[in-house]
Amino acid sequence: MAAADTNTIPHNAVNEILPPTKLFTLGLQHVLVMYAGAIAVPLIVGRVLKLEPEQVAFLISADLFVCGIVTIIQSLGATQWFGIKLPVMMGVTFASVGPMVSIAAANPGTEGARMLFGAIIGAGIIAMLIAPLVSRMLRFFPPVVTGTIILVIGVTLMRVGINWIFGLPVGPTAPEIVDPAHTAWLEEVRGMLASGAIPEIPAGLTVAPTLDNPRYATPQNMMISGIVLFTIILVMKYARGFFANISVLLGIIVGGVVAAALGMMHFDKVGDAGWFALITPFHFGLPIFNPIMILTMTLVMIVVMIESTGMFLALGEMCGKKIERPSLAAGLRTDGLGTVIGGLFNTFPYTSFSQNVGLVGVTGIRSRYVCVAGGAIMIVLGLVPKMGALVEALPVAVLGGAGLVMFGMVAATGVRILGGVDFKTNRNNGLIVAISLGMGMIPLVAPDFSMWLPHAIEPLIDSGILLAAIASVVLNMALNGTRNITEEELAHAAKQSDGGH
Repeated sequence: MAAADTNTIPHNAVNEILPPTKLFTLGLQHVLVMYAGAIAVPLIVGRVLKLEPEQVAFLISADLFVCGIVTIIQSLGATQWFGIKLPVMMGVTFASVGPMVSIAAANPGTEGARMLFGAIIGAGIIAMLIAPLVSRMLRFFPPVVTGTIILVIGVTLMRVGINWIFGLPVGPTAPEIVDPAHTAWLEEVRGMLASGAIPEIPAGLTVAPTLDNPRYATPQNMMISGIVLFTIILVMKYARGFFANISVLLGIIVGGVVAAALGMMHFDKVGDAGWFALITPFHFGLPIFNPIMILTMTLVMIVVMIESTGMFLALGEMCGKKIERPSLAAGLRTDGLGTVIGGLFNTFPYTSFSQNVGLVGVTGIRSRYVCVAGGAIMIVLGLVPKMGALVEALPVAVLGGAGLVMFGMVAATGVRILGGVDFKTNRNNGLIVAISLGMGMIPLVAPDFSMWLPHAIEPLIDSGILLAAIASVVLNMALNGTRNITEEELAHAAKQSDGGH
């Protein structure tokens, strides 16, 4: 993303109001660029929570709806306290997925959803309060820290994409299933207990899975994921401009068409879903506020706001608008407000999508009203339940091929940021990345490492992302110390991260 020449940018380009037809077309373009990323998080979290398909579809609709609301607040502005008033599209940050999956896996069902949304609301409120102080935190988050954290986010999320292709480690698509003959034998033995011929069966004794599961790693699923991946690669190689920016969405569409042709998609829920429904707050009940979970999500929000700071500075440079401290605080405060709104309306933490920041540079259209139009389109999509039901109906194999690209691009973003870090003359930077990356891998390689640790802190340490974040910040302070980071350095790092969010 090349730096804009501020001398060639028309005066007041950010506030230009384009004709309605052009506004709609350009706004729709922004929506399409972010759509695949926007629907991924509710699909991941909803399925980890083991919610019903209708509830997952509701999460998708709620996410689109809140994306639209927060985008309008950020781009249009709401009083002097909220909104950066630049062309920004807001979406759920992938940085929050690891901790949310940990919370959801430990607390499935609607109870877990209430705990998750309570943590999100609490973190959003804290983020709003500390927004003006974020500039003072920048010294703790130089590129070696943010690049490492984003790299670990991408690598951690890769597990989700890979499981979408082959099957989850547990459940109906696990690699091995229980032999029915073994189950029948155990039931027969249980029936003999009354006679006293055998001793009582120990509590918790069950048969272990030993049979290869025909539903795991099926050639059909691998073929579908491969078609999606191949389509994305082709589009990225040969397409230009707008179509290159929606390569992931085009891959999902092609994969969905192939899956439907093979009878893998079922549209019953789409037919049953209505054409209009309001998104109601507290859909799963009143939120549950757990201090440890709130702390976990607050750490995520700090990382998100550091990333947003760089993104706003880079976008301001592209648009020829100097970002003053009050404007920056208003933009970051909107990250917190959007997260609070997300928790109230049963969805997740929000940040600016850097793909859309990149699109501003590609198209040269800097009017913030284009993103306001995009936000309005997102609200309309969120109010159409059939859209959420259609996305939910996609087989996970379709999402697997796209997930490899989406989550891999997040990891590549971290690599690009680290590419600007001095490893040659400062050996400490290599040590920081090495140890932090290792810490981030612990929950992936040894998921049961916390079995003897206090249960209350599990949401805090079950996320490799947070372990890596804590390790990188502490190691950088110990080895490199802290220094003030200039706005130019921060904007440069943000430009390097174009493509992740």
